[in-house]
Amino acid sequence: MRWRRVLFGWVFVFALLFFCFEGVTFARIYIDVNSPSVPKFNIAIPDFKNLGGDNKHPALSSDLSGVVGNDLDLSGYFNPLDKAAFLEGKDGPLKGKDINFKDWSVIGAELLLRGGYVCVGDRLEVEVRLFDVFRGRQIMGKRALGKLDEYRHLMHRLSNEIILRMTRHEGIFLTRLAFVGTATGEREIYACDYDGHNVRPLTRDKSIAILPRWSPDGKKIVYNSYKNGGPMLYLRDLVTGALRRLSGRSGLNIGACWAPDGREMALTMSHGGNPDIFTIDLEGKILKQLVKHWGIDVSPAFSPDGSRIAFVSNRSGSPQIYLLEISSGRVARLTYEGKYNTSPSWSSLNRIAFVGKVDGNFDIFTMEPDGSRIKRLTSGAGNNEDPCWSPDGRYMAFSSDRTGQYHIYIMNTNGRTQRRVTFQKGKQTSPSWGPE
Repeated sequence: MRWRRVLFGWVFVFALLFFCFEGVTFARIYIDVNSPSVPKFNIAIPDFKNLGGDNKHPALSSDLSGVVGNDLDLSGYFNPLDKAAFLEGKDGPLKGKDINFKDWSVIGAELLLRGGYVCVGDRLEVEVRLFDVFRGRQIMGKRALGKLDEYRHLMHRLSNEIILRMTRHEGIFLTRLAFVGTATGEREIYACDYDGHNVRPLTRDKSIAILPRWSPDGKKIVYNSYKNGGPMLYLRDLVTGALRRLSGRSGLNIGACWAPDGREMALTMSHGGNPDIFTIDLEGKILKQLVKHWGIDVSPAFSPDGSRIAFVSNRSGSPQIYLLEISSGRVARLTYEGKYNTSPSWSSLNRIAFVGKVDGNFDIFTMEPDGSRIKRLTSGAGNNEDPCWSPDGRYMAFSSDRTGQYHIYIMNTNGRTQRRVTFQKGKQTSPSWGPE
């Protein structure tokens, strides 16, 4: 029996081993992202070390560490420590055998991320090593090569590797946001990285452009524009740049959402007189009328499998969220608390976010597809609206006027780690979270 216990112990130890560029290391820390309360790890991220033996691009030392530090902070799983507390700077060793881990444990660090870089012409090579400070062991080591002027993209890739190793789930750091901005004085559609950087305009209509929505493959975007009169629906191909009108019927053509397969979309149209929900194909042809009612029916959101749609209707006398089963046509009311519930958004993990009005302010809630287990995510911080899920369903973007002006924020789906990510002039609203 003793030998069996010893043998099992060795099998368990070897099961924890994995290979990285430096050789065999130990994986000791794992973050359970499905835990109701995920504790944050204190992580030290010193400025990166120039390994090239020259003084080229010295600002990269702090820029590189800053990007990965912000990524890990926004993930909600890490607490990057203040660099002022570090006993060792950017010129410290990268290899575990040369690191004095006591210098890091004494300041409360549980993890240490060491990085170095080399610049050759317009190319940049970055190396990162993640250590478990308590055990003095390397958890992960990675190298990445890219263009110097795209160093943020390079660091987002490495941040994704860290999240994957620590949580066994893909990171969000290469995803993108689309939103409505008023920097020019008009409402135009913009796109940016998930963290608000690299903002670029998608429209220059010099009119009112609203409600952008990424296609599931991230190659297209639909939005409404008033540039030719009423709120017509347009589709822009982000690969070719081509733009075409999908629906310009009389009346409303608003609030389009993509089906999960990307072959059709649902939207509200009123060419028949009453605002009802229809599906159209990518040529704008009407496929089916999904909802027909004397009330106003808007804001459709497909379920992950495409079999159901959540939408808003005032058929009960006030805006409430309803559920449509597409195959049978059955409709059920989901929200009963409060007199104003709108903007449903259905996550890939099968939970619905929505906006509810409480004590005169708008806040964000989530619920199960049957209306149960309602959870409030925002409170006491202005108006919070326009919820949309990250592609993996583990984060949410939304707009808030908590600073006096609307900007885009992101948070974990438990409401923690609420961080502002847009800082442009004017307002930023109506986010849509696209894939990589």
